[in-house]
Amino acid sequence: MSFEALGIEASLLEGIQSLGFKEPTPIQEQAIPILLSGTKDFVGLAQTGTGKTAAFGLPLLQLIDSAKRTPQALVVCPTRELCMQITKDITNFSIKKRSIQSVAVYGGASIGQQIRELKQGAQIVVATPGRLIDLIERRAINLENISYIVLDEADEMLNMGFREDIEFILGNTPNRNSIWLFSATMPSEVRQVSKRYMKQPAEITIGKVNAANVNIDHQFYVTSGVNRYQTLKRIIDFNPGIFGIIFTRTKADAQHITESLIREGYDIEALHGDLTQQQRDKVMARFREKSLQLLIATDVAARGIDVQGITHVINYELPDDPEVYTHRSGRTGRAGNSGICISLVTQREVYRLRQVEKLINNRFHKLDIPSGKDVCRKQFFHFIDKMFKADISHGEYETYLPLLREKFASMEKEEILQRVAALEFDRFLQYYENAADLNMRDDRKNERGVQRREKEMGRSSQRSSGGSGYTKLFINLGTKDGFYKASFLQFILDMSDLSKDVLGRIDMKEMNSWVEIDKGAANQMVKSIDGKKFKGRKIRMNDADSGGPRNRF
Repeated sequence: MSFEALGIEASLLEGIQSLGFKEPTPIQEQAIPILLSGTKDFVGLAQTGTGKTAAFGLPLLQLIDSAKRTPQALVVCPTRELCMQITKDITNFSIKKRSIQSVAVYGGASIGQQIRELKQGAQIVVATPGRLIDLIERRAINLENISYIVLDEADEMLNMGFREDIEFILGNTPNRNSIWLFSATMPSEVRQVSKRYMKQPAEITIGKVNAANVNIDHQFYVTSGVNRYQTLKRIIDFNPGIFGIIFTRTKADAQHITESLIREGYDIEALHGDLTQQQRDKVMARFREKSLQLLIATDVAARGIDVQGITHVINYELPDDPEVYTHRSGRTGRAGNSGICISLVTQREVYRLRQVEKLINNRFHKLDIPSGKDVCRKQFFHFIDKMFKADISHGEYETYLPLLREKFASMEKEEILQRVAALEFDRFLQYYENAADLNMRDDRKNERGVQRREKEMGRSSQRSSGGSGYTKLFINLGTKDGFYKASFLQFILDMSDLSKDVLGRIDMKEMNSWVEIDKGAANQMVKSIDGKKFKGRKIRMNDADSGGPRNRF
């Protein structure tokens, strides 16, 4: 079906054709004929990136009376970024219909400038709830002539605590003809709003409710809590062309991981609630320009982000609310493109993936964490592909060819290739040369392996008996923190910079653990670990015989 068959007028058809629109998406095909009536309340359930802005933007532009220079349509959305994006899209749709003006009003920008733009006669107002209420209370905007209200990303707004704001806004638009509600999911709060303020709305669902975009491949890697960061880095390196968003549950995690990755040479910035609007705008501008390879964000900070070409979304940790997964994954696979959503989980968290699978009606694919050699191979062939695709049509490279031939005359082609590879990959290869296997193995096998190695080194019997050369240390970390015995062993050794030789038996419980250690090394381990933080929680380590909870091996 064509846009013309949907009833879109000629001036708008000309505009959207110039933007490359050819055929309507499913949400546009079903929504536009209903919305063009202008008098019917409407609920549209569809994922982000499916063309919802055009689905409501084109009917609005056609229904607006261009002769009236007062606000006639109001689009309410959760974030500044989405507000700006919708306004930009509507402006582009109306490029051949310049008599209609739209204005964006949002927090973090000059309210005085926004008031001046409103007074110039905008017919479509795109707003975030907080700034719109500011304008209403200042009597800077007149909503008496508002005929059409669009609630975009309704579930996001309600999840962000905007329910009272939305009800206040709806209460101040008494002469509206219709409400158009668009949402990716249909939680009870959205259903309650629709029942209270809408009259027998037409409802369409593209795909199943809460279903994820079919263009997204959902993958997961099983790792330990202590290896989560290393796994993240391994996955980034295994995808050299990645342009993506990494989601964390807290802003502290976002900042910490960003700082760690920047120190290691990655192009990444954090987006979280502690940033000023100016800082946030700067980060988003760099990300859109692709001068950043990665953006790390909390759910609140990332709401409304609409950036084209995102190849990967990585869940550093799963969200607490399974429905939030739908919004995270929806940042990729947009506008018909394919995308990948990766989740890092511990063994104990795998069951939560099954809950999400049921919600989105899609399967997750379990993958092995790439080995160091796998990463090197992937990076090497990516470099070779880039070299083949390099544009040599510009520049006077021919000028240097005689000199190059002279310099390389004594070298075989194979040696030249080896030297190019060494120059590009020497540091990278050294880093991954002895990289550990980060994949989770059966805990019992790990424990048997540790015990076997201890026996081979002739230390097992002495340590198990709690010999006089050893003392016990208490630590408030256990299996609930995602550790198994081998990974916990590696964690405390890395933290203390001690060798395995100083350790005896390790007894792990759910909430805490006890470690046998050579008396001469115990003080160094306590000083290195006690007071440090793990996942935002302060680690306590002390001598189990002098203040820590007691345990007998």
